[in-house]
Amino acid sequence: QVQLVESGGGLVQPGGSLRLSCAASGNSGSAAAMGWYRQAPGKQRELVATITRGSSTNYADSVKGRFTISRDNAENAVYLQMNTLKPEDTAVYYCYVHWSFNNYWGQGTQVTVSS
Repeated sequence: QVQLVESGGGLVQPGGSLRLSCAASGNSGSAAAMGWYRQAPGKQRELVATITRGSSTNYADSVKGRFTISRDNAENAVYLQMNTLKPEDTAVYYCYVHWSFNNYWGQGTQVTVSS
């Protein structure tokens, strides 16, 4: 059974930084794609960033230049370095993995940007 374990959320002031981590286990080989989505109160879940096994990346326009996604294929781990955080980045962040033709989601980690 595939499991995703997220960590790294929290409260940070505007302009600050956080690093999210997600470790996937329970399947063989490396995941085809990994990434992060987020959902703010009263809004739909939206893509933040994704990265393929070959390290091709895709970012939402709202986070380009501020967030960086990376992964460790050997560990099936994905990371999101978030810099210059803004109050509008406040949301629950969900890890996403596309693995063996199935999609898997983490339980979510809260990121709050506030002074």
